[in-house]
Amino acid sequence: MNYQEYQQLFVDIQHNENPQYPYDDPQYRHYTKMNQARMSRWDKQLKPNEALATIISKINNVQHWIIITEPWCGDAAHTLPLMIGLAEINEKITYDIQLRDSEPFLINNYLTGTSKSIPKLIVRNERGDDLFNWGPRPQPAQALFNQLKAEGVDHDVITSALQQWYNQDKGASFNEEMMALFTLNQF
Repeated sequence: MNYQEYQQLFVDIQHNENPQYPYDDPQYRHYTKMNQARMSRWDKQLKPNEALATIISKINNVQHWIIITEPWCGDAAHTLPLMIGLAEINEKITYDIQLRDSEPFLINNYLTGTSKSIPKLIVRNERGDDLFNWGPRPQPAQALFNQLKAEGVDHDVITSALQQWYNQDKGASFNEEMMALFTLNQF
């Protein structure tokens, strides 16, 4: 699906009187509503930095990006708008947003350890070969997550800490990691 269809999915979930699992749980509907607001805010405020935009604009070979996510995913709300912004810079880049918990279950090929952590960005060449994949969150956010989890901190506290981290970082770490990946791989 494209970004517009993905955004419509948020609306559909919020207005469905008999939502499918996991959105039959009010907490997941709350996550979805919050993430919709976050994505809307980041769509207006976040843009790829100039150096990264230049690198992306100079890609000469066709690429297909697959983004694996779900509307309830808090990390995706902070990085997906930047992924889409990058893809839209260069007409040689196409993308497809796939839901983690729906067929073809591509996430099973891109586990983080043993976890189906999302979002995942998979960058492929025109033959469908993986060039690299990224996710589920920028390295500093992952380090924070790992530290809090190791300390046995409650899930809600971890979520709040990550939210604060993303708000302070404003996409800088994601931009840096994408610059490193695209520079290293010279496409």
